[in-house]
Amino acid sequence: MAETETLAKPMSDAGKSYSGLEDFIANGTRALAKGPIALVFCEDEVELDTTLRHHQQLGFKSVVGFMPDGFGLPGDLVKTVHRVRYDMTVEGALQTAVDAVSRAAAGEWLYYCYNAEYLFYPFCETRTVGEMLAFHTEERRDAMLTYVIDLYAGDLGRFPDAVSLDDAWLDKSGYYALARPDAANHDHPKERQLDFFGGLRWRYEEHIPAPRRKIDRVAMFRARKDISLRDDHTFTDEELNTYTCPWHNNLTAAIASFRTAKALKRNPGSTFDIESFRWHNSTPFEWHSRQLLDLGLMEPGQWF
Repeated sequence: MAETETLAKPMSDAGKSYSGLEDFIANGTRALAKGPIALVFCEDEVELDTTLRHHQQLGFKSVVGFMPDGFGLPGDLVKTVHRVRYDMTVEGALQTAVDAVSRAAAGEWLYYCYNAEYLFYPFCETRTVGEMLAFHTEERRDAMLTYVIDLYAGDLGRFPDAVSLDDAWLDKSGYYALARPDAANHDHPKERQLDFFGGLRWRYEEHIPAPRRKIDRVAMFRARKDISLRDDHTFTDEELNTYTCPWHNNLTAAIASFRTAKALKRNPGSTFDIESFRWHNSTPFEWHSRQLLDLGLMEPGQWF
């Protein structure tokens, strides 16, 4: 994998293990003292180490891994990642943890993702995530829309779990957006909000429940005590769910993710229907923000 080369260096401060979410909220003051903070929710051990290292290298002040005791970490990550014992199989596990951390770290920038997911933002090879969010803050934005871009192994014969950093592919077209309905006002959609679709969730929609087909996720936001994350990756404050301000286009980011491909190949109802994820609109993933910008999968806004 050609990982992003950034100006940020991996964190050198020692990590710490916590017995659970309550212990982390009560005693993780060091991890929560200064943002941006990355929360990585670990559903399995697939590419766990590369996910954690990738976000360290982007310049997050703390990287927090939520995972069961049985998941192993290399020695360097044991020393630098704040590890929280957590069970992701419990209903609402993600929302519960994000809301709790948001209340505890009010005012700081938070980001969340799953293992085998990798954040990219415009010019991330030379600019830290902190620099990017500082600019975003100057534009009076308290959240950033991210698009979850599906990655998949090109050769499922060699990589039956659909995950390979060296043979990663993505769809170069087939993405689209629809107006987001407003349940409180059926005559008008929600202002500056869209539902985005594409990638494997679009191509294999017969295997994806309708509420899970969107690829938009408000994955970066300024923590507050009075907001909650919904199960569709939006927040209870509607302004946080907007993709732009009223005046001009804002920065957006992308999360390159093997999560959908991995699930489709693990699910007995879909795995035998998929011999290859590649199609005529597949292209190798270059692990570089320029490719995502060129494909229109994220927006630099006024940041150059």
